[in-house]
Amino acid sequence: MKKEDIRIVFMGTPEFAVESLKALVENGYHVVAVVTQPDKPVGRHQETLQPSPVKQYALAHHLPVLQPVKMKDADFIEELRSYKADLQVVVAFRMLPEIVWGMPRLGTFNVHAALLPHYRGAAPINWAVINGETETGVTTFFLDKDIDTGRIILQKPFAIPDTADVEYVYDGLMHLGAKIAMETIDLIASKLPEDNLEKVDFTAVLNDISAPQACEDVELPTAPKIFKETCEINWNQSAKKIYDFVRGLSPYPGTWSTLHPISPNGEKPLVMKVYKTAKSDHPATGTPGTLAIEKNRLYVNTSDGCIELLDIQLSGKKRMDVRSFLNGFKGIENYTFRRE
Repeated sequence: MKKEDIRIVFMGTPEFAVESLKALVENGYHVVAVVTQPDKPVGRHQETLQPSPVKQYALAHHLPVLQPVKMKDADFIEELRSYKADLQVVVAFRMLPEIVWGMPRLGTFNVHAALLPHYRGAAPINWAVINGETETGVTTFFLDKDIDTGRIILQKPFAIPDTADVEYVYDGLMHLGAKIAMETIDLIASKLPEDNLEKVDFTAVLNDISAPQACEDVELPTAPKIFKETCEINWNQSAKKIYDFVRGLSPYPGTWSTLHPISPNGEKPLVMKVYKTAKSDHPATGTPGTLAIEKNRLYVNTSDGCIELLDIQLSGKKRMDVRSFLNGFKGIENYTFRRE
């Protein structure tokens, strides 16, 4: 079967998904419709509706767009079925009910930004960097009833340099995800005849090109959703753990910590975001969270030494390098980082 003959419904929302949709459109795949999240209210009073990046791309290329509030809505199901998709491709979307993922005869596959079964969940890129992994990757797998547990089709590895932050890995996996999406469709097409499709056992074909996930007896790392509380720095950890934690959440959503005055005299605690740090040989000078300033450089004590802060932002202020911060903020030596 030719790739151009496979009717595809694409599902996705953020920028990460746009790259895959763009690759399919620009390389001649037959995308018949796009499903994305409803427009999001933005602005001070939430008076403006912002379309998702996927919707913006789809409309610019004259693709029909569906935006269901509920994936089981009867009108949405009827409209989705009207496109008679052979295959559904999901990239950075939401959990689908069986009535949706089971609809196409060639199934529904997802592009996941990790090497499954490792890092199942909503934030695989962040957690791979936070945990100090040296390698991650992308996986295509057929959806089933559980989250990220379906049969694996293809995988591609991606190296994580020790200096990389999550933005670097995100960008790399975004492009690698587009590539593996096309290769997966090509693989499916190559296993189907050009005619007499009514005689094809589609389940057997799809099982032939995929395999169950190998789940070791050891506990696998997961990738739960990240909240504001997740991003608070624990200075009682090692410098290496803190270094990986910061780069795993930089530039977005960004780690943070609260500076408390050592001897309060009317000063209020200050919330600081930390976007970049550096490993340091600077000897420990105090308990975890206490500061050390030396020649326009700012160090924080951890459980096993010091870590240097390089790029920060005080609440209500602009993001800046530490040298600029120290030049403009006097009395920082009278503060310490402390968790509530």
